[in-house]
Amino acid sequence: MDRCEKALELHKKGFNCCQSVLAAFTDLTGLTEQASFDIGGGFGGGAGMGELCGAISGAVMTLGILTPADPNDPMGSKKQAGRLARELQKRFSGKFGALRCRDLLKNKTIPAGAAPAAQRLGVTDHCGIMVVTAVELVEELLAERAEKL
Repeated sequence: MDRCEKALELHKKGFNCCQSVLAAFTDLTGLTEQASFDIGGGFGGGAGMGELCGAISGAVMTLGILTPADPNDPMGSKKQAGRLARELQKRFSGKFGALRCRDLLKNKTIPAGAAPAAQRLGVTDHCGIMVVTAVELVEELLAERAEKL
C-alpha cells in the first residue's frame, strides 16, 4: 500500500485530514500512528474553525519533522522548513485555488488534472481528494530535495 492509499484508508476510517496525512508518513517521521493521531487531532476542519486545511497542516507537520531544526544554525534550518511549507501551500493553492478549509469546501469543482493521485485511486469525496493530494505534494517535495543532494 502506498502512502496515498494509506492516508485515504485512514480518512475513510474517520480520522481527520491532518491525522491521515501525518500518519501516512510514519515510515519516514518515526512517529507512531497513535502519535500522529494525537498530534493532528485538533487540526481537522481547519483547526475546527474552517481555517488552514487540515491536509495542508498534516503535510507541513510532516515536512517539519523531516527538516529538523539545527541548534547550530536555527535561522538556516527555520528558513529551509519555511521554504518547504510555502512551496507546498503554493502548489496546493495552485491546484485548488484556496488553502482555507472553509473556502475549499465551498468550491466543490475540482479542476481536471489537479489531483492525479485522487484520479488514480478513484477518489471522489472532497476531503479525500485534499488528503491524497497533500500526501502526493509532500512526496514530490521530498523527491525534489533528494535530487538536489
